Amino acid sequence: MLRPWVAHWITAVLLCRTMAQYSSDQCSWRGSGLSHESHRRDVEQVYLRCSQGSLEWLYPTGAIIVNLRPNIEQSSGHRASLHVCIKAQIHSQGSRVYLEHEGDLRLLLSDEDQARGAVQCFSLAGGALFVEAIPQRDISRRITAFQYELVSNQGPGAHMYTYLQTGSVTCKPCSDEEVLMAVCTSDFVGSGTFRGVASATNEHSLVVVTLSRLFHQKSGMFAWGGARGRGWRGRVNVPAQCSVHPGEDEYLLTGSIHFGEAWLGCAPRYKEFLKLYIRAQKAGTNPCQIDTN
Repeated sequence: MLRPWVAHWITAVLLCRTMAQYSSDQCSWRGSGLSHESHRRDVEQVYLRCSQGSLEWLYPTGAIIVNLRPNIEQSSGHRASLHVCIKAQIHSQGSRVYLEHEGDLRLLLSDEDQARGAVQCFSLAGGALFVEAIPQRDISRRITAFQYELVSNQGPGAHMYTYLQTGSVTCKPCSDEEVLMAVCTSDFVGSGTFRGVASATNEHSLVVVTLSRLFHQKSGMFAWGGARGRGWRGRVNVPAQCSVHPGEDEYLLTGSIHFGEAWLGCAPRYKEFLKLYIRAQKAGTNPCQIDTN
């Protein structure tokens, strides 16, 4: 339930003029708690209208309400599948982050969660972020900072992004239609092999991959291996429940980029993908074309 003084804060937002600050592109916000008068508990309204961005709150005092209202034109059905994920910077401290909906607060990130760079996701329609400063005698070194991005829980390979899952991840193979669509919609697509696990946690493993062919990529996650022509090298995150098979077997590797990290999506054996692609090409059902020669 909403605490009485928090309810007073939110009511005050509706009755009093609040200080709204906007960045030039409305994607990110940077502000300071020093703008608040020391004897008042101010609540500041912040509006962010992009699919990704960041927030940095120096010397947090009082509270801010972050309204995430990205400018998107999509069907109501697809819009319902959209989530917002926030990832705390590892130096973030001095506040607690809640999801506020109709007066109720649900804790998303504690001060301790932020210190370890935790990620939390919630439905785009789930409410606003209520960022509450933790009272401190010395706020000189306190900075609350996190990134946010819009993520869909539908589409090929979306089930592999662990932060969106409320239960255990189901490592089901993608259907033929999902594989063909993944080639068109993924942030990276290539063919290559799994080389081994670089690191692992209880949630996911970081797997080293080498790509002999890179059809396309976003954000330069894979780098050319050098003059020896060993292909493109990079690392992808794979949920802990899902196993990969290091070796010489070649796979079609697709996936998405979240907070600057690659996550594996659909990954059938490359020979099987070629058969599927050629059949669809002959039937004229490929949603997009790539050069497989």
